[in-house]
Amino acid sequence: MADIHIRREHQLGLSGARQLATRWAAQAETEFGMSCKAGSGPACDELRFERSGVSGCLRVGADHFELEARLGFLLTAFKDRIEAEIEKNIDQLLAAKKPAARKKT
Repeated sequence: MADIHIRREHQLGLSGARQLATRWAAQAETEFGMSCKAGSGPACDELRFERSGVSGCLRVGADHFELEARLGFLLTAFKDRIEAEIEKNIDQLLAAKKPAARKKT
């Protein structure tokens, strides 16, 4: 089986990261037919996801996201494409959350 491991640092704090993870889960459910279940903790949340051929966990911390996924045999041929799509989705969500640059006056 193939493994996917993605880590992204952020400066959202735990509350902001939770909001972003909720958006990511909704997108994963809608676009990819994932079943997502969230569990929260004092310092880190876990969002477990699965569907036929893939399962994994998105760990949500105050300063990072860490996604680990296992692909079934039939999806291993698409590992690079799947990994690139997940990275793109997470990066787009993070970019949308960045505050606009302040203009100097």
